[in-house]
Amino acid sequence: MSKVNTAPIKWAQRSDSLYITIALPDVKEESIKLADETLKFAGKSEGKEYEVDIVFFKPVDAEGSTYKVLPRSVQMHVMKSKKDEDEEFWPRLLKDKALEKNQVKIDWDRYVDEDEEEEGFDTSALEGGMGMGGMGGMADMMGGMGGMGGGMGGMDMESLMKQMGGMGGGLGGDDGEPDSDDDDDIEDLPELEEA
Repeated sequence: MSKVNTAPIKWAQRSDSLYITIALPDVKEESIKLADETLKFAGKSEGKEYEVDIVFFKPVDAEGSTYKVLPRSVQMHVMKSKKDEDEEFWPRLLKDKALEKNQVKIDWDRYVDEDEEEEGFDTSALEGGMGMGGMGGMADMMGGMGGMGGGMGGMDMESLMKQMGGMGGGLGGDDGEPDSDDDDDIEDLPELEEA
């Protein structure tokens, strides 16, 4: 009997749902069983057998959840249980904290802080669309970076130039003003010698 490998898992969340990715390309012969407290996956990728057998941190709504086997991964949009009255962010995906350290990674492409949550996941990939799955566009990606705003990345070029004026680098004279077009400096140069 061949060795069964543990499939790599990435996850992100919103207050009402989880986005789980089993990062295996070209999955064949897959078996996915999502229950309210567990996820069981088995499948082949690149000739090797893989499995996932996890218990969620809290119950989920298996009925309202979806998944799709894509060319580079298996992606799942798992709804958190409505029985859990206060929709909140989970501290981790799995009930077993030690198991999570070895099996689960955060999906940084879909990650948002709890206090920055504005909308749900881009699930167009699960609907058969050609979406980039969580990649909202360049403005969205740059918008979350510290100090970056709209337009030219939030930079005030005028104040930046004023700050650089006193630095003495490539702007010319000591006073921050560009050199004039006078040829006074050329008179001080020695004549070139022929080689």
